[in-house]
Amino acid sequence: MSARILVVDDVIPNVKILEAKLSVEYYDVVTAYNGADALKIAEEQLPDLILLDVMMPQMDGFEVCRRLKADQRTAHIPVIMVTALSEAADRVQGLESGADDFLTKPVDDLALFARVKSLLRLKMMMDEFRLREETSSELGVISMSDRKEEAIQRARILVIDDNEYSVRMMKEIYAETYDITLEPNMEEAQVLLRGGDYDLAVISLDSATYDPLRLCSKIRSFEETRQLPILTLVDESDKDKLLKGMDIGINDYVMRPIDTNELIVRTRTQILRKQYQDRLRHNFHRSMELAVTDSLTGLYNRRYMSNHLDAMLQRAKMDYKPVCVLIMDIDFFKNVNDTHGHDVGDDVIKEFSCRIGTSVRGIDLACRYGGEEFVVVMPDTDLSVASGVAERLRRQIAEKQFSASNGGVVLDLTCSIGVTVSREKEDSESLLKRADEALYKAKRDGRNRVVAAPANVEVFEKAQGVAAR
Repeated sequence: MSARILVVDDVIPNVKILEAKLSVEYYDVVTAYNGADALKIAEEQLPDLILLDVMMPQMDGFEVCRRLKADQRTAHIPVIMVTALSEAADRVQGLESGADDFLTKPVDDLALFARVKSLLRLKMMMDEFRLREETSSELGVISMSDRKEEAIQRARILVIDDNEYSVRMMKEIYAETYDITLEPNMEEAQVLLRGGDYDLAVISLDSATYDPLRLCSKIRSFEETRQLPILTLVDESDKDKLLKGMDIGINDYVMRPIDTNELIVRTRTQILRKQYQDRLRHNFHRSMELAVTDSLTGLYNRRYMSNHLDAMLQRAKMDYKPVCVLIMDIDFFKNVNDTHGHDVGDDVIKEFSCRIGTSVRGIDLACRYGGEEFVVVMPDTDLSVASGVAERLRRQIAEKQFSASNGGVVLDLTCSIGVTVSREKEDSESLLKRADEALYKAKRDGRNRVVAAPANVEVFEKAQGVAAR
């Protein structure tokens, strides 16, 4: 995967070495030799990742990172700090300033590219969700003002470790802040992960009873856990295993002996990122749902119904099974709005849609076609069955009064329904047109009735001619 990477270091040879290594892997590299230039380039060019030296004059890497994360335009750019500092306190300071990871000089090539690839994969996915959220907001589907800042909501952590001492330590560190589940068995852990809504999996890479990398691989292969952050506990002797794990999809790690503060900060970072990612994904699915549903009734809208009907007719051609369509219209609905106002009219529309929902089958698709018109698409259904459903719905509308939500208005209403069935080599436009013609015939014949139009057009047209005479 190609990406633009900003390398920041006040020592020119360090910059040139990293630039050469990254260029060989076909990354587009830009460089800066101080913090001020780094901030300017990051704002103007919006790189995909920043490799940031810590020890720089005037403005150190910690301050640069804090400013990057405070700016909404650059806050989501991953930052890897490259430093000669190796103390846990320095890593904690960097993580608290917003850094995503650390590399210690001299930089190991395998570790460098493992971290770069891992963070770039994550950024690409998050960028896609953010773009969709922004597009949905611009279209008015969702409101960005409704979003809240991410906060840890008593997150759930599953610790998978068969070392009793390590497990006790995890329990002491996490117990006050998180809901923690401890599981030494890999098979049981998989069951728990797929059935529970966890925010983080903490996995020891040093196990005598299971293959931790196999477990990480399975977590990434299951749909339910594919996006679950994985934090690993690593011994110095397990570095090769760690690098393979980074390729599999491990998000972060803590080296043993474990520094409590570093573990706490890295845990918090992963959980906040997970909650932010969940919010983006929720907004995306919500925007998709709102894009295909009618805001007043919750039924599918006309655009979705048309696409769905086209797909259903294509399937019907292969299965040789008919598709029926009902089009219904509330009789004299204009009088409701003119006499009682649009609020009462909206109440009627909502109640009408509820009655449709209780009258049709689970496999049927109900939608608001526009105004006071509704459509029900019925797959694998012949005309007699569809006519029976339409008649039942007509009676439910006519026999039970409609009440406005304020309780001040009670109305007796009826509806007219046109029904037809698909024929061979027919598209959705033609099918809907024939159902619409049946609806208009029901209205011309006096309303509060069901008119069924058979697939044989000539039969229906002859019947219309007789009715007109």
